[in-house]
Amino acid sequence: MRTEGNHQEAAAPVAVLVVDDQAVFRAVMLDVVRLTAGMTLAGEASSGAEAIAAVEALRPQLVLMDKRMAGMDGVTAARAIHERRPETVVMLLSVEEPDLELLAASGAVAFLPKRDLSPRVLVELWRIHGPAQA
Repeated sequence: MRTEGNHQEAAAPVAVLVVDDQAVFRAVMLDVVRLTAGMTLAGEASSGAEAIAAVEALRPQLVLMDKRMAGMDGVTAARAIHERRPETVVMLLSVEEPDLELLAASGAVAFLPKRDLSPRVLVELWRIHGPAQA
């Protein structure tokens, strides 16, 4: 039943940080975020160290990060982000098959093959792993 003045405000879009050391993959991830209803691009980074700094500066709710990068890899960066900002949801992406032990050790909530990333999958993963809506 709907009554006057009884409505919920639309939820603010989910701020997403995209991290990948390869510009081509990063561009694809950026496009997916831009095409996903309810999500907005907070920023991008090209390394694990940049990702940690960007999380501190931009305070995204969600980080989509490549597992394997030159320098600091995504697993190490995910662990550091989880320790510093446990409320930030990190999802690792890779061309490799998921490694659940590695996922558990990283503090990331999901390990997604890059080929499976789409707006529909992103929305579903956020629904499952994002903070509960009040």
